[in-house]
Amino acid sequence: MSATVWLTLPYVAFTSFVLGHLWRYRTDQFGWTTRSSQIYESRLLRLGSPLFHFGMVGVVGGHVLGVLVPQSWTDALGISERLYHLVAVSAGTAAGVAVIAGISILLYRRVTVRAVRQATTRTDKFMYLLLTAALVTGLLNTIGSNLIWGTYNYRQTVSPWFRSLFTPHPQPQLMVGVPWTFQLHGLVVLTLIAVWPYTRLVHMFSAPVGYLFRPYIVYRSKAHTAPDKHRYARAWVPAAVPPERSRR
Repeated sequence: MSATVWLTLPYVAFTSFVLGHLWRYRTDQFGWTTRSSQIYESRLLRLGSPLFHFGMVGVVGGHVLGVLVPQSWTDALGISERLYHLVAVSAGTAAGVAVIAGISILLYRRVTVRAVRQATTRTDKFMYLLLTAALVTGLLNTIGSNLIWGTYNYRQTVSPWFRSLFTPHPQPQLMVGVPWTFQLHGLVVLTLIAVWPYTRLVHMFSAPVGYLFRPYIVYRSKAHTAPDKHRYARAWVPAAVPPERSRR
């Protein structure tokens, strides 16, 4: 695959990601949600959702360390390439298996539970397809390219290429000769980034983190949900004059 692809496609994806979120926030704040289907089925959701979300924390953390942190930094800390490779493969495999298991349960639930299936849009189907492809190709790189058919040091090609995209001198030529599994994973991830703002994945930026630090939950009764106009009416109605004073 030519270097032009690895130069233009990332910037197209990043532009769509940024502008798409701005557009979505300005025009569709009501739809900025996961469209939870817990009301239809909760047993499989309680099993699959934690596996998927906690596994994604490990997957994202692994990508941050492997792609954004240069190899020279880990070398300076005294972390050998063998130790880094061992930790990356073991932790990455565990996180990847958890995510694959979680999304498999969620997809099974979405297919077999009729109400959930009917609530699934075409955009949801496309998003799940891309997300599954990104996870499978990522796990294929972790296990296959590092254990089955030999070790490949992506921190000398893929990682510098990605970091160079945020500098005045990008280096797309670094991606030309990498194994096809890494190229496929990169294409899928870039496509997922491009369509991210137009799917339910936008809820990642509105996670209720604040609830983790709140010592209480506020409940309102129906008595306190009356329209404000009644409160204002009571404030402006003059007090009744006692009969004794009216006779005076």
